[in-house]
Amino acid sequence: MMDDLLPGALVSVEWLAARLGAPGLAVVDGSWYLPALNRSATGEFQAGHVPGAVFWDLDAMSDLASPLPHMLPDPDTLARRIGALGIGHEDRVVVYDGSGNNLSAARIWWTLRVMGHPAAAVLDGGMPAWRGAGLPLKAGWPPWAPRRFVARPRSGLVRSLQEVLQAVTTGGTQILDARSRGRFQGAEPEPRPGLRGGHMPGAKSLPYPELTGAGGRMLPAEALRARLSAAGIDLGRPVITSCGSGVTACVLALGLELAGHREWSVYDGSWAEWGAAAGPPVETGAA
Repeated sequence: MMDDLLPGALVSVEWLAARLGAPGLAVVDGSWYLPALNRSATGEFQAGHVPGAVFWDLDAMSDLASPLPHMLPDPDTLARRIGALGIGHEDRVVVYDGSGNNLSAARIWWTLRVMGHPAAAVLDGGMPAWRGAGLPLKAGWPPWAPRRFVARPRSGLVRSLQEVLQAVTTGGTQILDARSRGRFQGAEPEPRPGLRGGHMPGAKSLPYPELTGAGGRMLPAEALRARLSAAGIDLGRPVITSCGSGVTACVLALGLELAGHREWSVYDGSWAEWGAAAGPPVETGAA
């Protein structure tokens, strides 16, 4: 193995390519897409993935008993599922997706962090960057041997409805919404039926694609701080990120981490929970 540590929460395709097959390095394809995009994550994985990668099915790895999409299972259940993918608790893990803007890879990075696994990073630019660099691909659906994954949960990285309600009421913690501005303002319909339009009272808007630049790579730390500040975020105060179902909220969490801000957490239920017909108060219009 060329070195023992990840360089941070983000790694380049060159870094990963130089270490493919190294002991203790797990590569995860976490691609996931909304139905409207008409893309098959599993089909794309079978057509070509980073050699040695395993496939993390975001829906199957979620709490299957919850009426809300993509909720975290209990830690023991999740640890068993992660181990079944061939990921061990001592592995370094690099996650990518095929979106070109980290749509789902950051959710898996966050999930591993919640499970107490700090040795996880997102592949900068994801599959488009890997393909763009002319790096090798492997077709098919490879078998993987189960490993032991031990959960050491960090509950402070997850926020519940009650905790977000308290944050909205007291104003002590900022809410940052990753959805499009049209959805945030209530001018565009929600993709999931039965949800109201708008945003949580006092929330700020920063659509998650605005954290990536050329080639789908994350913006440098200084540019991320500028985007966050322009969105009305005080980087000296805690931030809870939210989105439609807790997936792209994790892109904002990754951006905060890369910007050097450590007081962040993710509202797992996000708008799928808050925006329900009988949910808490909603505001429309700009932040």
